[in-house]
Amino acid sequence: MILYHGSTKIVEKPEIRISNRFLDFGNGFYTTTSEEQAIAWAKSKSERLHTENAYINIYELDDYVLSDKKFSVLIFERPTREWLDFVIANRRGELQHNYDFVMGAVADDTLYQTFTLYESGLLTLEETIIRLNTHTLFDQLSFNTEKALNNLKYVKTELH
Repeated sequence: MILYHGSTKIVEKPEIRISNRFLDFGNGFYTTTSEEQAIAWAKSKSERLHTENAYINIYELDDYVLSDKKFSVLIFERPTREWLDFVIANRRGELQHNYDFVMGAVADDTLYQTFTLYESGLLTLEETIIRLNTHTLFDQLSFNTEKALNNLKYVKTELH
């Protein structure tokens, strides 16, 4: 499987860093199978940090790894109640999980309004899931442990 990581830096040796904000799937190294999404992340971060560099770091992960029983893997095929609860708990800093990998939809800024309406009680769970599933959602795969990260193979970096 080819994975992409958008950044303002070349990342040949990915690391799990403690973030200064709460992320969808907790602390980890985040990748996506979408080159388009990685480019958008890189450009967004470059604009936010006022840098000229927007890099796409490209990696390989052997296809069998996510089904290997030696890893703890959580995969959300689409937005569901479980995905929503997991993302909200992580974003609030209320959850410390032990998964090696977590894969599912990106809860990006286009979903923020839906999340806010749900959290404030203005949308039911069912209404929220319906709204979330009407969006074109990109995926993300987080590497949440060093054990998981050791399986990621750096291929190359492209400047965008």
